Amino acid sequence: MAEKQQRNGQHNDRFNDHKSRPQRRKNNERKERDVKVTQKSDQNDESSTDFIIGRHPVEAALASDQQINKVFIQEGLRADAIRNIESLATGRHLVMSTVPKKKLDFMTNGQNHQGVVLTIPPFAYASVDDLFAKAEQAQEAPFFLILDSIEDPHNLGSILRTADAAGVHGVIIPKRRAVGLTSVVAKTSTGAIEHVPVARVTNLVATVKELKDRGLWIFGTDMKGKDFRQWNATGPTALVIGNEGKGISALLKKTVDEMLTIPMVGHVQSLNASVAASLLIYAGFNSRHPL
Repeated sequence: MAEKQQRNGQHNDRFNDHKSRPQRRKNNERKERDVKVTQKSDQNDESSTDFIIGRHPVEAALASDQQINKVFIQEGLRADAIRNIESLATGRHLVMSTVPKKKLDFMTNGQNHQGVVLTIPPFAYASVDDLFAKAEQAQEAPFFLILDSIEDPHNLGSILRTADAAGVHGVIIPKRRAVGLTSVVAKTSTGAIEHVPVARVTNLVATVKELKDRGLWIFGTDMKGKDFRQWNATGPTALVIGNEGKGISALLKKTVDEMLTIPMVGHVQSLNASVAASLLIYAGFNSRHPL
């Protein structure tokens, strides 16, 4: 690879106020929003309470320095995992409340909470500088992921899980038209959300230009590109994963240094975003940590 050249440097409110609606309906909607799993991914409501649900995510949060408001445990549960959660919560002097399963079902909007729910402040985002600091702390060249408008929280959670396993130093997502850090993302990540910093930026194109100015090579994914098995991800690297349906946006694609492709010989010529990301992340891991 040639030596790197020097680089120069409305959303309408979903809950519109309809005066024709009965006041009782408005009050009911307001009450539901207070206890439901946060809808922050749709509204970007920074002031709402969020939830962590599921035994593994809850254990990971309790074992970290995550700020927690309250612990809810389903009455009647006696599993070892529940006792461990109670022990961790007691050690942190947290308020615990034993409640019926119906209440947890209502709080989580019917999701599989496994009998435990934490109420927490909204998930905190990192800065791009935080991502560089994590790489520096690990004494490694930066390895970042840039997610271009990933919309499915399960995809984001799965990507965070793989990113943590492969030693990715951080993830960058856009503020608009993309899922943020929600309880579904946290549960799907099985605790990885506590260990992989996520920076949310206003403009991905401008951020990529900043990363280039700071010495990173930017790689993207496309049907036409270099075979990902030949990818050399040593050195400061950022990998762009595109939207589930549209791929990488045209403007962002223009900033990419090199495109990578995953060859496929079967009848289905596409992969789920989180699956493709996992393959590419571990291709990068392989070149950065050879046998």
